[in-house]
Amino acid sequence: MIKNSLNRFVPSHPFLGVHPLPPQTFPILKNNTQTNKLRDNLTDVIKELHLKDGAVISFHHHLRNGDDVLNRVMKEIAQLGIKNITLVASSLFEVHHPLVNYLKDKTVTKIITAYVSGPVAQAISEGWCEEVCVIHSHGYRAHMIASKEIEIDVAFIGVPTSSPLGDGSGSEGPSACGSLGYAVVDAMYAKKVIVLSDHISEPQHIQIKKEWVDVVVKVDRIGDPQGIVSGTTTITKDPVGLNIARMTLQLMENTGLMKEGFSFQTGAGGISLALAKEVYDWCEHHHIQGSFISGGITGYQVDLLNAHHFKEIKDVQCFDLKAVESMHHNPNHHAISADDYAGPTNEHNVVNQLDIVVLGATEIDLDYNVNVTTGSDGMLMGGSGGHCDTAAGAKFTIIVSKLVSSRLSVVVDKVITVTTPHESIDALVTDRGIAIHPRHQALIQHLKENTKLPIKTMQELYDIAIQLTGKPEPIHFDDRIVALSMYRDGTLLDVIRKVASEDFK
Repeated sequence: MIKNSLNRFVPSHPFLGVHPLPPQTFPILKNNTQTNKLRDNLTDVIKELHLKDGAVISFHHHLRNGDDVLNRVMKEIAQLGIKNITLVASSLFEVHHPLVNYLKDKTVTKIITAYVSGPVAQAISEGWCEEVCVIHSHGYRAHMIASKEIEIDVAFIGVPTSSPLGDGSGSEGPSACGSLGYAVVDAMYAKKVIVLSDHISEPQHIQIKKEWVDVVVKVDRIGDPQGIVSGTTTITKDPVGLNIARMTLQLMENTGLMKEGFSFQTGAGGISLALAKEVYDWCEHHHIQGSFISGGITGYQVDLLNAHHFKEIKDVQCFDLKAVESMHHNPNHHAISADDYAGPTNEHNVVNQLDIVVLGATEIDLDYNVNVTTGSDGMLMGGSGGHCDTAAGAKFTIIVSKLVSSRLSVVVDKVITVTTPHESIDALVTDRGIAIHPRHQALIQHLKENTKLPIKTMQELYDIAIQLTGKPEPIHFDDRIVALSMYRDGTLLDVIRKVASEDFK
């Protein structure tokens, strides 16, 4: 009934190509032993880097929509007149809107990221970025940097607490954001590493090692930790969403995977968090303890840990301040790097140890391909993040969504953009029924005979949705490709084209 977690998607579309990953032979790490790293003037530090046109620089996103490091650094770089920069940012949010002007004046001409939303996403869709951008998974980002597929000239890392020599923690200090999992690979492999911190002190829990760091810059602030809580990070109160969560738990039970020592990941959306509460109650009732919870962590997963329903949390990113606090105080709440989380050539990565993962979707099509990269209008509004990483690694992958929201169906004939391929998806749970991938015939038969769950085909769900919404008008695109949707093993899954409009350039 359960898929082989080592399955890989090989595209058949004529314009797509497969780029097998090289063996995991990463460069030897630098060992920076200089003893005078602390500076107090960011402007001087950036000038002394002597960045050239065409430089590759990187940032991480653990402060999410509260981040001030990227905007602060890019303002300094733009004032120096440096052009044609490739920006390797683990994710970009609404707070990074100043980047739009840097795209328009060619300060930045290429973006490589796992997720992009807000004005920067719109600017890319409108064609303001000169070069084709790359949207990839969190796991593939770690591989690209460590294997030197992308060579970073300078990594700028916002660290909430740093020693004068560069030992850094994300879970301490006034700007604590928790795990610095996405920044670790940048610190390890960039040619130069500049730490920005607003709290210079010897940290208790070191996530960034001084041996990786070239300069520590004391700044007044690296951002607002309240901005970590961006998007939906509370349990839905909608009865429809709560019912989807309950059905999802029933499905999970019937896979046979929910037993002593099971592992689990769910997202930070309202339905996913309602499911976390359902899992809490289920563990309480059945006296079963799971092994670990992983991914981006909220207070609801922390509750599962504190109640001893799971032995540990493996945390690559905190989604709220309760998770940040837990990481600092609970020895079983562990920060992990992006490579440990989802590195595709790391055979011990966490996603390959997952039993069940529950994810969202903007669209899912009749073939079970999922889109979380572009909206129904074709505009960039997200990206894979860990979506395709966890879907590929977990034994059973469930998509949860209302069938129809704002008069748009989540089930479509063909997704606008493939983010996660069909081979990684096992089920879709909606308020109007549950579709199980046809490869799971034994599970489908079991559910029909032994449960009251509304099991339907994807085609049946599509037909129900179309009766409610009608068929949407097709979206018109220009021929110009503005971004690539990359799979976690380097396969090109899809292309994202410029949205056609006479108002766009």
